[in-house]
Amino acid sequence: MGSPRTVAFHTLGCKLNFSETSSLQRMFEDQGYHVAEAYDHADVFVLNTCSVTDFADRKCRKFVRRVLRQNPQARVVVTGCYAQLKPTEIADIEGVDMVLGAAEKFRMLDYIDQLDGAKSKGTVHTTEISEVSTFNNAFSFGDRTRSFLKVQDGCDYNCSFCTIPQARGRSRSDTLDQVVANAQQIGESGVREIVLTGVNLGDFGNGTEVIEGERPKKNDLFIDLIRALDRVDSVERFRISSIEPNLCTGEIIEFVAGSSRFMPHFHMPLQSGNNKQLAMMRRRYRRELYEDRVKLIKKVMPHACIGVDVIVGFPGETDEDFLETQRFIESLDVSYLHVFTYSERPNTPAATMSGEIDMNKRRKRNEILRHLSDQKKRSFYEQHLHEDRTVLLEPGKQPGQLAGWTDNYIRLNVAGGEEDVNTMRRVRILPEHLDYN
Repeated sequence: MGSPRTVAFHTLGCKLNFSETSSLQRMFEDQGYHVAEAYDHADVFVLNTCSVTDFADRKCRKFVRRVLRQNPQARVVVTGCYAQLKPTEIADIEGVDMVLGAAEKFRMLDYIDQLDGAKSKGTVHTTEISEVSTFNNAFSFGDRTRSFLKVQDGCDYNCSFCTIPQARGRSRSDTLDQVVANAQQIGESGVREIVLTGVNLGDFGNGTEVIEGERPKKNDLFIDLIRALDRVDSVERFRISSIEPNLCTGEIIEFVAGSSRFMPHFHMPLQSGNNKQLAMMRRRYRRELYEDRVKLIKKVMPHACIGVDVIVGFPGETDEDFLETQRFIESLDVSYLHVFTYSERPNTPAATMSGEIDMNKRRKRNEILRHLSDQKKRSFYEQHLHEDRTVLLEPGKQPGQLAGWTDNYIRLNVAGGEEDVNTMRRVRILPEHLDYN
């Protein structure tokens, strides 16, 4: 094939994946590649995968088929969490040329020249996850308004339902100085908002390299990081993408409350409102701690937005367990939910637990909580009607329309033109501005 000079990317999954794809894209551009937006114009197609659910796995197969329908000659490279977990399975997908694991992802260009000759069965380059020990920094670029900045990777928690430690390895972090330097660079490029991302963001500070057989020693804490970033004057807004409730300390909450740069927006995974289920999930808190965190946030920031992750249909979740979760969330002053239907993941303790829940029942529980999420969001939005809040403007869905998020994560549509994109506007929130979708 020679040296392909056109590449296209697609990302499945979380904000962390988006930050890493953007960094991969810049690596290709630095080597003279043109990045194509359309799959049918690319010599190489890179798919960065997620594997949180079976649905994410199916999405991977779907996109490979779609790309090859549009461009049968494209060389398909698959990386990301699914690639680390099931490399042989992916290599067997017709049309996949190469599979790269977690350690190989950021050396992708070293492997591209191996894609010579006719298309054949995919080759696999993966390393055992226990040997993935270094941190690769990454941040997204291209969106004028917002950048996702990776500051932490991996996880040491080993929740019973989760494959992320198998896909990304031990917890490790960027250095505080490097994160601050990256943030300064992003801000100086004109980006107004940075979203901090990681697998277990609140566990920041373990250092850039995992040393086998040693417990990580904290170089810094997450509170040290946000204090340092708060002094980066080139960035107007920071958001914390997601933080475990046991790591979302009172010190962090109080700091955000007093900061002009960190937005009053927290996303804390709950997963279940039932302590029996939390224990089975191997979560490191109980519902009482979660409730205390929500109450403290609302005490010091009554206007704050709080998002919640929750899993339905986990093994052993009785009807009463689910109702307890539903009632608990109803009682919390939270703003929206991300609801996940439990799916069995190979090589996780939960996959062999008794008490499997019928899939139809799982889906019904999901629907109930999604309806509750809609109610919570509508209530939160309407609490702030007729308030003046600052919105970071971005392109809207219709001509003459702009969209944007307030500081406390309310989605608005307002009138405006292209010249207003990436500006801050003080908006009095009226019913016609609210975007519930």
